[in-house]
Amino acid sequence: MDYFPLFLKLSDQRCLLIGGGEVATRKARLLLEAGAQLTLAAPELTAELTALRDTGRITHIANPYHASQLDGQRLVIAATDDAAVNARIFADCETRGILINAVDSPEHCRFIVPAIVDRSPVIVAISSGGNAPVLARQVKAKIEALLPYGYATLARLAGQLRDAVKTKFSDERARRLFWETALEGPAAEQAIAGNTQAAEATLLAELAQAESTPSGAVYLVGAGPGNPDLLTLRALRLMQKADVVLYDNLVSPQILDLVRRDAERIYVGKKANNHALPQEDINKLLVKLAQQGQRVLRLKGGDPFIFGRGGEEIEELADNGVAFEVVPGITSASGASCYAGIPLTHRDYAQSVTFVTGHRRGDEIELDWPRLVSSTETVVIYMGVKQAPAICAQLIAHGRAADTPVAIIERATWADQRTVVGTLTTLPALISEHAIKPPALIIVGDVVKLHGKLGWRD
Repeated sequence: MDYFPLFLKLSDQRCLLIGGGEVATRKARLLLEAGAQLTLAAPELTAELTALRDTGRITHIANPYHASQLDGQRLVIAATDDAAVNARIFADCETRGILINAVDSPEHCRFIVPAIVDRSPVIVAISSGGNAPVLARQVKAKIEALLPYGYATLARLAGQLRDAVKTKFSDERARRLFWETALEGPAAEQAIAGNTQAAEATLLAELAQAESTPSGAVYLVGAGPGNPDLLTLRALRLMQKADVVLYDNLVSPQILDLVRRDAERIYVGKKANNHALPQEDINKLLVKLAQQGQRVLRLKGGDPFIFGRGGEEIEELADNGVAFEVVPGITSASGASCYAGIPLTHRDYAQSVTFVTGHRRGDEIELDWPRLVSSTETVVIYMGVKQAPAICAQLIAHGRAADTPVAIIERATWADQRTVVGTLTTLPALISEHAIKPPALIIVGDVVKLHGKLGWRD
């Protein structure tokens, strides 16, 4: 993070704006809207700045910049068209410990002014770190279209009821749960529609009926194969609601960053012969946390019900009377095949597909080998990197052609995805040669022939 995002309270604070052109005019509007006591230093002013001076809204110093103008200032913006002057202002502010922004000169900024979506008291700030102001404005336009103006009314109502909610709920988490429910319900719709009185009455009624002790629940959520753009909307909403998050080894850091920042995070991942927490203990922990009144997010790579042991976890929850919800995710097979350009079924190559796991139980890989040797079937193998030599040997031994095309996709849908193509005979050597590591998925079948033609990411 190149810049620390924050909002400054500039009401009645002394701020200095150096420059009198159009850029300075735009900055002056923002500073005045924030309540700053604004001094403007420039020999000449635009008509708008002149009017602000004449009405007493700004103090004008009609001289070129001098370091003495910085005395007593809380914040400074340099909006001159002279790079040398801007650099000197920056150096002088650094010496005095004053926050400084030199417009269009990131190297001379201790802070930057973001693009703003204003639904006061709700304010959204967007920044590209000074790298792409036009991109920041485009993001602003998207948010403007998504954020109703009625959110300003809703926020003001919430502020008016804040003390009443605090009185009813002594626990901070209980207060948050109330607001999360109330601000997504009928009151929000009424405020957005402009019916302020109805929205206030609805909030008061919901507050009177709210339980002071919230009940817990578990959300079993599929995080998909790793790319955060492939999350479902429901998954994203629940990730913002959870008090505690239990996540596994296949959840990418980018997805974990989307979880509510103040949620407790517990790693329960599993790697070969190295389980952070045994499955039975995970099941019990989910029950325990929910019974404490927590809203628990069980975040799993891929889909919870495809080799994710999600069924085992919700069985434990059901046995203990814990409320739960299951949110499907894009399974690794779908993500890997789509991003590698390998359709799992195709009229000319495969009429069926089977998902299996290469996970070994004891000394054996427990698969129905005779079922997996049809040339018209695609076989997708999860967790098969280490067992690939044994898997390939068994498929060949049971009748699958040794030259059957095979692909292994490492870190499917991630920015550094790799796809390696070979045959049942060559796959073990290719894994070693390319140093393929989990997470990786193996696809066996004639559909792999299409990778060269349909591999759009290549």
